[in-house]
Amino acid sequence: MRNVVLFSFILLLVLIIFCANRTPKSKEPSSWIINEAQSFYHHVKYNSHSGYEHIWPDMEFGWNIIVGTLIGIFGAAFGSVGGVGGGGIFVPMLILIIGFDPKSATAISKCMVTGAAISSVFFNLKLRHPTLDIPMIDYDLVLLNAPVIILGISIGVVISVVFADWMITVLLIIIFIVTSMKAFLKGLDTWKKETIMKKEAIKLLESTATSSGEVEYKFLPSCPNDGPQKEILQGTILSNIRWKKFGLLCFVWFAVLLLQITKNYTTTCSMTYWILSLLQIPVTVGVSMYQAIGLYQGKKITVSKQDHGTHWPLHLLILSLCCALLAGILGGLLGVGSGFVMGPLFIELGIAPQVASATATLGMTFTASISVVQYYLLNRFPVPYALYLTLVATVAAYIGQKIIDKLINIFQRASLIIFVLSFTILVSAIALGGVGISHMIEKIQRNEYMGFEDLCY
Repeated sequence: MRNVVLFSFILLLVLIIFCANRTPKSKEPSSWIINEAQSFYHHVKYNSHSGYEHIWPDMEFGWNIIVGTLIGIFGAAFGSVGGVGGGGIFVPMLILIIGFDPKSATAISKCMVTGAAISSVFFNLKLRHPTLDIPMIDYDLVLLNAPVIILGISIGVVISVVFADWMITVLLIIIFIVTSMKAFLKGLDTWKKETIMKKEAIKLLESTATSSGEVEYKFLPSCPNDGPQKEILQGTILSNIRWKKFGLLCFVWFAVLLLQITKNYTTTCSMTYWILSLLQIPVTVGVSMYQAIGLYQGKKITVSKQDHGTHWPLHLLILSLCCALLAGILGGLLGVGSGFVMGPLFIELGIAPQVASATATLGMTFTASISVVQYYLLNRFPVPYALYLTLVATVAAYIGQKIIDKLINIFQRASLIIFVLSFTILVSAIALGGVGISHMIEKIQRNEYMGFEDLCY
């Protein structure tokens, strides 16, 4: 955990030094306040007249709207089930099918991910853990990782400016394919365990029927009980929320949003810009450290992780926080949901697939919604298009959750969630990678510069 914090400080300090050498020095050091005020006024006045040209196609009924809607339904349904949001499918669809520019596509994708995530969270708030008498969502895991993910998003945005497109594309393909393969192998392992458990359950039923003539039906430990508990679950949304932990998450959300909005109206690489950037570290890392220390000392318990729920080993805490930081960086780089990394991580930690998906989705709701508010204030997307596609994603995500819940109850296999997760990540890798490679080829043909960019241009 200390290594993660140290890494964050070193990375930001290196960026400060890197960019300071390229920033024009003021003749009078004491006049930086006046310069900042002038820069703020200039930025507010001319913010809507940047050099980048956004491409916003007219919202007219046609084949592109129909195909885009169908792909959006597919991405939201599968993304919500796996807890990844579907951003890896939304972005290529918005660019290739509907015709948005990459930056606008990323912004609208975040809107769709947020809508799908909110819908999934609402669905999961009504559910309890498949084997324990606790909520489906593990708030301790969200509180541990979500603040660091938010910090990672800020770092990812900075890196996206400095890194060349081909570097981001290669990084995306490698990480997504490895993650997809690991999730698929975990799904196969879970499938085999479920098969063994079903065979043992049949033998137990047969032996019980032979000895006493009575059959007692028992649900598999990895699958939700759809029996009498259904009546208990009705009207328990408020009781399933852990208000103290939810309040801490809201505090981080509002604090970081305020810092980001203020930073957007400052000059890049100015002193105020870096001060506001560095202020995100104590807000985000402080909350995650508070949660991590509690888990390490055993003062806090993640009941959903039954083998290490009381005392988390240090190496697992470091792994979780590093993955959270990586998830945030990828989100800032590519506009995808943090669930692409956190969902497979939770499953690798031994958490039930339903809980892993629900927990990753709640964290994604906080992280994606911050970007949506910022994009809206900066006028980065057309509101009618965003509202329509967000509504499509919201409805599709809820339907997807209902369908997978029914399928798990019918087949008694929670591993279906893992396979959906693996498939969604693989499709996202192919789609985003394909778009990135095509842009690379175009730049090579035009002999454009493909090296590192200057953050303080």
